[in-house]
Amino acid sequence: MVYQIVRPEGVSAHVGVIGGSGLYDPGIFEKPVEVKVDTPYGSPSDYIIVGEVRGVRVAFLPRHGRGHRIPPHSINYRANLWALKALGVKWVVSVSAIGSLRWDYKPGDFVVPDQFIDMTKNRRHYTFFDGPATVHVSMADPFCESLRLKIIEVGSKLGYTIHPKGTYVCIEGPRFSTRAESRVWKDVFKADIIGMTLVPEVNLACEAQLCYATLAMVTDYDVWAERPVTAEEVSKVMAENVERAKKILYELIPMLSGEPEPGKCSCCKALEYAIV
Repeated sequence: MVYQIVRPEGVSAHVGVIGGSGLYDPGIFEKPVEVKVDTPYGSPSDYIIVGEVRGVRVAFLPRHGRGHRIPPHSINYRANLWALKALGVKWVVSVSAIGSLRWDYKPGDFVVPDQFIDMTKNRRHYTFFDGPATVHVSMADPFCESLRLKIIEVGSKLGYTIHPKGTYVCIEGPRFSTRAESRVWKDVFKADIIGMTLVPEVNLACEAQLCYATLAMVTDYDVWAERPVTAEEVSKVMAENVERAKKILYELIPMLSGEPEPGKCSCCKALEYAIV
């Protein structure tokens, strides 16, 4: 779809959606425009599509850029989160494709993770605060619990298999794990799913005091399973998952028309006790 490109002056959104692999255009917007947002950290992954979903203003950003041209280790995460914050976004739903580290989290399922393990490396920028301010945000509970519960509620009502908890191990990429590494993530770290894009996106969302949660789409079993998976199978599962994810977003977004609920998450006050 071709959108009118506008400058960000006077353009705002209440909900942000970051699309992962396979989700480059949500196709659910009314009155969409493309917005070019400049940030102190350079350009975001792509122009941001801003429109309405059932009366709620939404900003959509494809994490890898349309056409999947940016690998996970080269994404400008700081620019992406800064741009959404600059547009006035309060809630951020991150959609991502992931591999499974357990048999009962099957291809085609959804997972709404509640924890993560960071195995990325120092090419990524993990904070907005490089000095002189020093900030130590708490990541004990890294996702917005209020938003997580809403996603789970919607997915369940639609009849999808959606797992309400999971530990996401984030690796650097762009290569996949060795068999030995995959067994470590599964058997030693006890992680449930694996991907390459959660960190530092989740860190930066916390620093920006955005209510952030991830809708993770299982595409295949990681290599620990020693179960060969073809590109055709992964593509088929991903295409089906993307269509389901769009339906979840369509039902979820009207539930986010209000402000984040005090006492149900700490996202919107993440800096209150973090600045030294």
